[in-house]
Amino acid sequence: MQYTVLARSLAMAGTLSCTLAWHGAARAVEGVWTPQQFPELASKLKQAGLKATSKQLAQLSDPKGDPLGAVVPFGGCTASFVSPKGLLLTNHHCALAALQLNSTPQKSLLRDGFKTGTNNEEVSAGANARIFVLDSVQDVTPRVQAALTAATDPLARIAALDALEKQLVAECETQADYGCRLYSFSGGNRYQLQRSIEIRDLRLVYAPPESIGNFGGETDNWSWPRHTGDFAFYRAYVGKDGKPAPFAIDNVPYQPKRWLKIADKPLGAGDFVMLAGFPGMTNRYAMADDFEANADWTYPTVAAHYRRLAALIEAEGRKSPEVASKYVGTLRGWLGAAKSYESQIESFRRTNAAQAKRSEETGLLEWLRKQGAGGEAALAAHARLVELGQQARAERDRDLVLGQLYATGTLSAATQLYRLAIERDKPDAQRENGYRQRDQGAFENRLKQADRRYDVRMDRQLQNYWLHEYVKLPKEQRVAALDQWLEGDDEKAIKRALDRIGKSRLANPEQRATWLKADRATFEKSKDAGKDGAIQFAVAVMPTMLEMEREIRSRAGETLTVRPVYLKALADYRKGLGQPAYPDANSSLRISYGTVSPYTKDNGAKQLPFTRLEEIAARSSGKPPFDAPPALLDAITAKRFSANLVDKRLGSVPVNFLADLDISGGNSGSPVLDGQGKLAGIAFDSNWESVSASWLFDPALTRTISVDQRYLRWVLQEVFPAPRLLAEMGVPASGK
Repeated sequence: MQYTVLARSLAMAGTLSCTLAWHGAARAVEGVWTPQQFPELASKLKQAGLKATSKQLAQLSDPKGDPLGAVVPFGGCTASFVSPKGLLLTNHHCALAALQLNSTPQKSLLRDGFKTGTNNEEVSAGANARIFVLDSVQDVTPRVQAALTAATDPLARIAALDALEKQLVAECETQADYGCRLYSFSGGNRYQLQRSIEIRDLRLVYAPPESIGNFGGETDNWSWPRHTGDFAFYRAYVGKDGKPAPFAIDNVPYQPKRWLKIADKPLGAGDFVMLAGFPGMTNRYAMADDFEANADWTYPTVAAHYRRLAALIEAEGRKSPEVASKYVGTLRGWLGAAKSYESQIESFRRTNAAQAKRSEETGLLEWLRKQGAGGEAALAAHARLVELGQQARAERDRDLVLGQLYATGTLSAATQLYRLAIERDKPDAQRENGYRQRDQGAFENRLKQADRRYDVRMDRQLQNYWLHEYVKLPKEQRVAALDQWLEGDDEKAIKRALDRIGKSRLANPEQRATWLKADRATFEKSKDAGKDGAIQFAVAVMPTMLEMEREIRSRAGETLTVRPVYLKALADYRKGLGQPAYPDANSSLRISYGTVSPYTKDNGAKQLPFTRLEEIAARSSGKPPFDAPPALLDAITAKRFSANLVDKRLGSVPVNFLADLDISGGNSGSPVLDGQGKLAGIAFDSNWESVSASWLFDPALTRTISVDQRYLRWVLQEVFPAPRLLAEMGVPASGK
């Protein structure tokens, strides 16, 4: 598995957002709780509607128990086992990579959908597809803190964390079947080493057509009411001996110890629900400066760039179906992020969030000053965090532009391959994560699969965009090595640069494979490298990239000591107000609970908590993104609804529902459980009013949007039939 603590420390050296949030009486459903916190929540959960015995509540505090042991991280999303034969349920939008990988110019699985009649028809999700089934959790806080304390300066400190993280993971991964990961909680006040079974053979089983799985498209993103069948199925496979293995025809389905049962009681307004998943990051109690930097610069700047870049892809996609297919994931990501950022900005303004953040921080600092000598360390930590944040933001325009330029197709391949050659000169334990021997297979697979998301014409347009942004930077933020390589900052210079990059052999997958074996001298001195514009670029800018990385590491090394002090003081301050704490999201397993809840928009419009089948027909126009397939419309017209799928209160089959659950990025695909711990739905989005929930949770307006399991079953039964999956989940095809 990839390491996370060092990577997060480096990232946070720029953002410095705090990692502690709070749960009080006024926010009854706020919280991304760890399983270990469930004992303290037991009475609240029962009061909210969880029907569980003492033994079952104890199981909830065990991330390997029932039902949490059925929930797994899946490529930035969440998935859950729904049968004893390794069947996994997640979101349709989390299956984009597998759908693209198995599509051809003649057959688009994204457009047409994909279903299988037997296990033999299930197709590989790709060599890098993984899930991790939790096996053990170990507290390693004393070892990490001892290593950090022994370091004498910021760079030594970050190096010590890197070395210890690698050592801990190596000790943990003595068996090939396991992947291990170090997690930091509460800004570095607690560390956990988690060991998981690493399953490496995942296969796509079922995905409805895009006209179901993404009905409403970007128009409906972050919106309610919603009518999207955002679900897909995978299956986990292992070797015949039951141990994890790479893809092989004779592998067999994995048999999980835990899997979810489908709810057998209808979900209604006011009913208890609980969500389990792997949210990536929240910033509920970020420092005021960091909040304002995101609200005033990062979000508006990045959103504007994404809008312009998306327009380029859309224009090229209209001319080339191949480009449209290859960049569908990129396009969705940019448009979704832009809409999210723009909506958050509006939400911040509407709620006067900046003033609230500043007032809260002022209150904390005043409290610390009253502590006398006892508050001095935290006050000093706060002051240093402010200074480090200012340093990180000083050249943020440059960092954004260069980061995006380096990420374009051929330039990304060139810089990664050259960095790999540089890292090979070091002992394996001293190499940067991502370039060690253990990472070689994933590295090669990414290069092999890059063509699935790359087109030379589109790549040139993206490079052209970012080169123009680069030459507009103030002189003090320009990079001398890049200026020298560019040989000017006018249109002619940019065109010459693009022509040089466009001739790079790295656009060819066979050539990329060849350069995988090249050493540093070959990149820097060979004739072939000298003729390759992308490689010349990588060699020219790498010293600057490494120096920028060093600056980030130095700041991160300082934050490793000052952030825990500040956050410990914040915890004490909040506890004095009677508000128990939970650690902010960090991609580890978290649980949220609440109820199926309507809400009222700012304009007074009341939003019901369920949508119905008939509303799909009413919205369907025959044109994307509201082009519901004929089979679905015919089934609605004919009222082919099994009695046990119809909600008597709605008079129809429910499609999507709202709940006041606390989610963030990474929760896509998270199972929503009812009061009996059974699967009631799959989370896939939030309402517009929730876009700022990573920073501010508003219980009156924040809502999670989920696919109702009854709609999923109806699609599998009547629209895009998959009777074997229904039977496997314990639901007969008849729906009876």
